[in-house]
Formats: sequence, structure tokens, C-alpha cells
Amino acid sequence: MQTYRDLARAVAQSRPQMLERIAELVGIESPTEDWTAVNRCVALVEEWIKTGGGESRRKRQRSAGDLLIGRFGPARAKTKPLMLLGHLDTVFPLGTLKKMPFRLRGGRAWGPGVLDMKGGVVMALTALQLLAEAGRLSRPVIFLLNSDEETGSQHSRALTESLAKKCASVFVLEPAQGLAGAYKTARKGVANYRLQVHGVAAHSGVDFAHGHSAVRELARQIETASAFTDPARGITVNAGVIGGGTRSNVVAAEAWADFDVRIAKAVDAQRVDRRFRSLRALDRRCTLEVEGGLNRPPMERTSGTAALFHHAATMAAGLGFHLQEAATGGGSDGNFTSALGIPTLDGMGAVGEGAHSNGESILLEALVPRTALLAAVIGGLPWQ
Repeated sequence: MQTYRDLARAVAQSRPQMLERIAELVGIESPTEDWTAVNRCVALVEEWIKTGGGESRRKRQRSAGDLLIGRFGPARAKTKPLMLLGHLDTVFPLGTLKKMPFRLRGGRAWGPGVLDMKGGVVMALTALQLLAEAGRLSRPVIFLLNSDEETGSQHSRALTESLAKKCASVFVLEPAQGLAGAYKTARKGVANYRLQVHGVAAHSGVDFAHGHSAVRELARQIETASAFTDPARGITVNAGVIGGGTRSNVVAAEAWADFDVRIAKAVDAQRVDRRFRSLRALDRRCTLEVEGGLNRPPMERTSGTAALFHHAATMAAGLGFHLQEAATGGGSDGNFTSALGIPTLDGMGAVGEGAHSNGESILLEALVPRTALLAAVIGGLPWQ
């Protein structure tokens, strides 16, 4: 397996096994909150790592599913390892398969988690196994799969960052961008805030003048915070969930709102944080509490990431297709590694659409060329 043609042929021969594995992995539901369910996926993939020529280690978790570390290639080498980064949890609750089972139809594979990101996990395993069998892994590869990405990676972040610091670059197996399948070279950072308003309760018919409505104050504060949005700077502020009050005939004593904030540049994180913490009640009898902050730093398009993309685009051309790049407002674990200054290329998994919905699917025609590209990038030059 020395040329692009050899590589594409080898991946094409592995396609039936890839589809079997994707079906098997999607068939094991793995919502983040159900640690036992996630660990069934961990156990399956751990076995695949071993049969594919790698070594594996599970890091047990008390409050989440286990973390899985696979290692491929030479144990010792002069060059730093590459890191492949993914997750095995999904957003779909147990029982989803009953109404949206895995199936092949219309040139696609459908099912919960098939795009985000079980298809990408199988692609990576296939690429690593083929490279190992062909003797094309000249440098170590660390393959980290976590179990809590969909809820913020609070249990896995420390391990992700620790391993990434030892690596030369990071390849993230999240879905490619859109049906064009662009690789992602930038992602927005994510912050979450909760604004709690404390007012003064009163009977709305008898003692209305003595009440100070937390709901009314919250409405004003939502308008103020929403104005922090600055599209030109890539900043958005969304009050996505609100609550408060007890009855319509009671002036509300409590109200709250949860905000999702996205930023394109790291320098804006503190600026937005200061603005949230500087909010002041317009009704002086009401008081405000602000909790939260930055969850994922932005993945900015650095020179290192740009170099990785151009390298991948050159290899895509060798495989006979044009690779695009894109920026996205969503976050991934690649945000963490990029913020450490490690060149990070994202969106290297399956091509499809409908992530987190009942229409989640991957394009079958993209499976072979995208897996071949992933293998080419991991294996490195020269490919003829």
C-alpha cells in the first residue's frame, strides 16, 4: 500500500466490515447520562482496537462513562505522536432505536449517533488497522475516546489536555461540515450563564404596589444581555430557557434565565464575562445573581491548523476530490486542544446531516474516500 490508488482500494475492500461495525456501534445506544450504556460501547471499541493491532487502556470514571485510550504505531519514536480525538456518547435517550433504527436507505446510513460520531470512530479504526497492517505507521498515534462530550466534557477535559500536550497535532473525528464535507479549521467558543433575579412577592390584586416582579426585571435584563450580541465580532447571546413565578395572581419573587454565548476570538471571553457580571437591576428592590462562564475556548484558525488543512487538501487531490474548509459556531473537544496551541484539524469524520435529530444520517458514497483521506493524513507522505 504505497500509492493513493492502493490506499483507496484497501479502504474499499474494508467497506463491508465498516458498515457492519457502524451498524453494531449504532445498535448500542449510549446517552451520556447512562454510564452503563456508554460503557457497552467502550467495551466494543476496546476489542476492535486490540484486534486492529493497537493497545488499549480504560480510565474508569465514577460519575461518567469510562474513557478509552488506544495506542498504535511504534512505542518509541523520535517524533511526537499524533492524536485522534472522539467520543462515544450521544444525545439520544435509551429507546430511540425503536423509532429510528439503524438502516441503509437512499444511499445513506441512518440511526442515532451514526453521524455524531460513531461513523467517524469506525473510520478511524479502519484507517489505523490498514496502516498498521501495511507498515505505514511510522509514528505513534494516540486515539482518545471520551464519554461525556455531549454534556461539556467536564470529566474528560483534563485527560484530553494532558495527552494532547504530548502530541504534535490533533485530528478530531467530529462530522465534516455539511454535505460538501468541509474540514473545520475554526470553531466558536461556548459560554453558559444563569441569571437569577430575586424580587418581592405580593398579591397582584390586593398589594400590587408592594410587589417588585422578578419576572418583569428578568425581561428587562434579557433585553440588556441580548444586546451584547455583536455579529461583526462573532459574538452571539441567546436566552434559551427562562422560568419564574408561581401563579398569575402573585407578583413573582423569583425568575431566572439560562444564556448560551458564542465567541469567535479568545480575547472576547473576558469582555463578555465582564458585561454579564456588570448587570444591575433596574428595579432597586430586585437583586441579581450571575453564575457560569466559559465552557469551551474558541478554536481559532492558527497557522498550524492552516498548515494541517493544506496538507490534507493536497492529499484529497491525490485521492481525486476537492477538500473545502469551514468555520462553525458549534464547539468540540478540539476547542480544548487548539487553545493549548496544538495544531488541530476538525471535522475529519463522516459526511452527512441531521446530527442530534431523527434525520441523522451519513452519505455512503463518502465513506471510502474520506476514510482513505484520514488514513493518508495519519500515515503521512510520501504517497505517489
